[in-house]
Amino acid sequence: MCGRYATSRSAGDLSALFESYDETGGAVGPDFNVAPTDPVPLVRLAPEGHRALSVGRWGLVPHWSRSAAGAARMINARAETVATSRAYAPSFARRRCLVPADGWYEWVREPDGKRQPYYMTPKDGSVLAFAGIWSVWQSADRELLTFSVLTTAAVGELAEVHDRMPLLLPPERWASWLGPAGEPGDLLVPPAPEWLARLEIRPVSPAVGDVRNDGPGLTARVAPAPREAVSEMTLF
Repeated sequence: MCGRYATSRSAGDLSALFESYDETGGAVGPDFNVAPTDPVPLVRLAPEGHRALSVGRWGLVPHWSRSAAGAARMINARAETVATSRAYAPSFARRRCLVPADGWYEWVREPDGKRQPYYMTPKDGSVLAFAGIWSVWQSADRELLTFSVLTTAAVGELAEVHDRMPLLLPPERWASWLGPAGEPGDLLVPPAPEWLARLEIRPVSPAVGDVRNDGPGLTARVAPAPREAVSEMTLF
């Protein structure tokens, strides 16, 4: 977790929702099957102190890396170790961001060996904000803004789908996450169970397993698999 998610809102909508300045140049489009190393929107603090909507590549590349080749292995940072990890700690201390999402996908292995994808999304259609960290990597010929999504232990019914979930930030926590470094324990607390109860766990088509597929149909509900028959959980 988290290996796939959806983000469909326009730059204008995201700028309004997150009260941020749009510096994307219109480079934000709907993507219902975001995969590692894809370019997607994020919200960070600009040097001037205002919120900026930017486009970053999913998979953090530390500034000291010799190449960007390992980015796909760094799409997630564990909340339990992000403050002490050599790769993630500098970004956690000074470069935190919000990653807008409509929802995210997980796969559950059924007794017959097939994997049923589920889509976790707000029941009311509101936006989600994943806790993220960002970094800028430079080479002789290019500069990349990259990021990772923080994950934490799954809570409540979400644990029936996967043992990990993105660290979700309710709107009242956006400012503190983006702001000056606070106590890690305060920043990394998962949302309350009653807030998580607003999420729907929706079975969706296996078509989402192919990164070449895109479109709103990937998030549509399909006939659910028997939840009581699930014996093994796995990340796609």
